[in-house]
Amino acid sequence: MFEQWRDFNPGRWTNEIDVRDFVQRNYSPYDDDASFLCPPTERTGKLWGKCQELLRQEHLRGGVLEVDADNPITINSHPPGYIDRELELVAGLQTDRPLKRAINIYGGLRTSVKACRAYGCEPPREMLDFFEKHRRTHNDGVFTVYTPEMRLARRVGIITGLPDSYGRGRIIADYRRVPLYGVDFLIGSKQDDLNSLNKTMSNDSIQLRERMADQVRALQALKEMAFSYGFDISQPAADAREAVQWLYFAYLGAVKEQNGAAMSLGRVANFLDIYLERDLARGIINEEQAQELIDQLVIKLRLVRHLRTPEYGQLFAGDPNWVTESIGGAGVDGRHLVTKSSYRILQTLYNLGAAPEPNMTVLWSMHLPSPFIDYCCQLSINTSSIQYENDDLMRPLYGDDYAIACCVSAMRLGQESQLFGARCNLAKLLLYAINGGIDEITGDQVGRSMAVYQGEYLDFGQILERLRIQMDWLAELYVNTMNVIHYMHDRYAPENLQMALHDSQVHYYMAFGIAGLSVAADSLSAIKYARVKALRDQRGIVNDFIIEGEYPRYGNDDDRVDELAVELVRMFSQYLKKYPAYRNAQHTLSVLTITSNVMYGKHTGTTPDGRKHGEALAPGANPLHGREEKGALAACNSVAKIPYKYARDGISFTFSIVPESLGKSNEEQVNNLRGLLVGYFVQGGHHMNVNVIRPEVLQEAMEHPEKYPDLTIRVSGYAVHFIKLNREQQEEIIARTFYRHM
Repeated sequence: MFEQWRDFNPGRWTNEIDVRDFVQRNYSPYDDDASFLCPPTERTGKLWGKCQELLRQEHLRGGVLEVDADNPITINSHPPGYIDRELELVAGLQTDRPLKRAINIYGGLRTSVKACRAYGCEPPREMLDFFEKHRRTHNDGVFTVYTPEMRLARRVGIITGLPDSYGRGRIIADYRRVPLYGVDFLIGSKQDDLNSLNKTMSNDSIQLRERMADQVRALQALKEMAFSYGFDISQPAADAREAVQWLYFAYLGAVKEQNGAAMSLGRVANFLDIYLERDLARGIINEEQAQELIDQLVIKLRLVRHLRTPEYGQLFAGDPNWVTESIGGAGVDGRHLVTKSSYRILQTLYNLGAAPEPNMTVLWSMHLPSPFIDYCCQLSINTSSIQYENDDLMRPLYGDDYAIACCVSAMRLGQESQLFGARCNLAKLLLYAINGGIDEITGDQVGRSMAVYQGEYLDFGQILERLRIQMDWLAELYVNTMNVIHYMHDRYAPENLQMALHDSQVHYYMAFGIAGLSVAADSLSAIKYARVKALRDQRGIVNDFIIEGEYPRYGNDDDRVDELAVELVRMFSQYLKKYPAYRNAQHTLSVLTITSNVMYGKHTGTTPDGRKHGEALAPGANPLHGREEKGALAACNSVAKIPYKYARDGISFTFSIVPESLGKSNEEQVNNLRGLLVGYFVQGGHHMNVNVIRPEVLQEAMEHPEKYPDLTIRVSGYAVHFIKLNREQQEEIIARTFYRHM
């Protein structure tokens, strides 16, 4: 037993790495209200004020304050950096100055150079020469192996947002291991695992041995980085301040090593609460100081930055990092997992102002205490900064020590990991089914070759069968493309530190995604329930449609079309599973677009539902803008019908409502939002972003951004500062349905 563990309840966790066991034996469920919370301290206020000025300058300079093009970032690439050393209780920055971005060249030489040039700088010639001549990067490896078919599918936009040009992300390291055990214990455990491996040198065992050796070196580098700031993290954290600092160092090392598309934090609030409550009981800190530690941790998380190309912002707008923190939920023993620190970390949205990061994710359960639910609903009304996910749906599959990666993806902490891969366009695929695999915009033969549909009117049975053929083609191509990407990522840009904070044997998910679900479902509905006449261009390609009659639209709680949406998700999930995934990963699927629904719309011609070429698709699992005719509850009911078993990577629903639609008084608004969430999740709904705002406010912010620096809105699985979106993205957000009646 370490002295640092004094006053903790012992268990299996004291003899082997088992953070869940530690949490379950030591956390204190909290059932009361938020009255204990404290405002920010004077010190935190001064520190955050300095950060706000830096953030203002960053925005004025086009979104990037400063670039270091000379030093590729690694765990130990930069000397210690500070905002104000006298004010900081939590030390550590990615580089030597706040908001200064460095290149992460191992992910891709070309993309790193492009990102630098976009912001007026140039990497040193000798560095470029080295990587061009002697060191392949992830991006180079991918495009060396890509087939012409993969390149073409990528270019026309049937598959888009693949992590072939950036860090894949969606790997949640169990950062809690560093404060609980100290780095030396973790190194010893990895070395024991390495020594116990089968001596038969198969391909798999050789690769595993190499990965584990690299993980040990990453842990050693983490110790060195912390030591440069004057901290020895070789041993467990002795108190709450060290626990926060040790945990942040672990996360900092990860974001220095990887430019991941999602760098989730995990599930740290109830873990840190154990240390905070012990120090409070000992009289070492008071409640104000406990809140101060959480506030300052969140400040550092809000400053995480990566250097990315402008094109990245077309897919993932608003400069997000998805520092997702999972809060609440319940244990398998029936006890809820809400602690005082669940409140404390959410309180930062008041103390520091609304913000996209960390990506606050409340794990909804019927076991949650009523005061906590009301507090969350009030926060949603005031800040539009929270997303909710159905813990009662996920807990039977993942246990009670899982967390959310990126937006909606669940996995067990330290035991499971994910290979992520953007999404494909079902709306465009339907046009391929009509046109025999010919791209409706470019005229290229992209999909499986077959005759262009010849009938004057689209026949539902024929179109559905043609769609199945194209879906099978796309599934095989998608899986193979993902296999290439993740093989090369493991080879040239592995997440050594993040995987060092996992068990040595890990279960993998391969995460696929779809966009355009509502457009595809509505199109099939129009074909089935109305009459859709095909119009052809001079090439003989169907490029427009005339709809005769009415058809049921997704988002109105009409089983006729909702069942078509369910069938599309089920079909594609099954086709994906036909094709083996890299590392024998388990196939999962998401209905999620981020902000790429705008870009996808540009790549998609006119569709049989009446949507025109270039118009944006709906975000995630949402109905298409303006097609919900029966109000908020009907839209919720439609989305909730999509079974989680077909889309275990997550089903994203972004819900926006004007405040007065929830009620006249604040109490009425909280009660009605609570009732809506209960109804949605009881039906099996998986995820909901909640925006409570008037579109007129967004219009005003679009014209006068200087007045709304902190205006936060949830877009699709994550939140952004509205003013960081480009004009086109802002207009698409405003065009979405803001419900004016329940």
